[in-house]
Amino acid sequence: MDPHLLRTFVAVLDHRSFSTAASALGYTQSAVSQHIAALETDLGTRLVERRPVAPTPAGARLMEHVPALLLRLDAARADIARLNQVPTTRLALACSPAALGTVVARALARLRAGTRVDVEVRVLSREAVIEDVLTARADLGLIDGITAPSDPLPLPDLGPTTTLAAAEEPLAVILPLDHPLAERRSLRLPDLTQAQWIDAPDSAVPLERLRTVCRADGFTSRIRHRGTDLFGLAALAAAGHGLAALPLSSATALPAVAAVRIGAPRLIHRTELVHPANPTAPVRQLIDLILGTSPIT
Repeated sequence: MDPHLLRTFVAVLDHRSFSTAASALGYTQSAVSQHIAALETDLGTRLVERRPVAPTPAGARLMEHVPALLLRLDAARADIARLNQVPTTRLALACSPAALGTVVARALARLRAGTRVDVEVRVLSREAVIEDVLTARADLGLIDGITAPSDPLPLPDLGPTTTLAAAEEPLAVILPLDHPLAERRSLRLPDLTQAQWIDAPDSAVPLERLRTVCRADGFTSRIRHRGTDLFGLAALAAAGHGLAALPLSSATALPAVAAVRIGAPRLIHRTELVHPANPTAPVRQLIDLILGTSPIT
């Protein structure tokens, strides 16, 4: 499958319009129509309904594959380009919100104190962190999630990259200070399946992940929080909009909410470093600094 045709296919379905997709891609509408027709000929089936524009069942199935296919192509291009990169003192660090903590901040300070390095830190969703590392927009990524003690995070195929455990810590629930459970020393996550939760997949533990680890339905969201602002998430929890699960260190640092440790099931919040196979010298230094001070249980 031609990646150019796949990108046109994605644009048409994202915009639900051939003309809008053409404008976004810088093509003529006729060219977009030809791309879709060529892709349908290649796969031997109709992929896009024209009026209104929508995926056919085959088109919907193809869309399940396309993002990963295009990302791996972009990752391969970036990986080859890295082989010819010149030495640099630039370091772009991409972090998911709960992965950017005190340990990382102090490691960056020590790096900058000993070297002349230009550091850029971007706080992104977990998926965006992975994409930035694979496509060379970031030199190093820090992602977080929950898992069983000492187990790695469930990550997609990252190709020729290296993943290292950086930190493990307990998991906690944030809730209003006047909540009936706020004074508890610990909570059982299965007991909270019928509570109202904040749907905040970019900043807190995704609700689907909580359902998976508890093997239960529930964890219904009352409100959706999109973005990486932990203080905004805390404000919603403090106002009674729902609960959210975070690493204990992040939860206890937030204002106006109670942070209660999750005692069961046995889960930990894990942070992992993701970097390309041939990291730059500043990246290697930062990795050493983070791993030298990060607690691994």
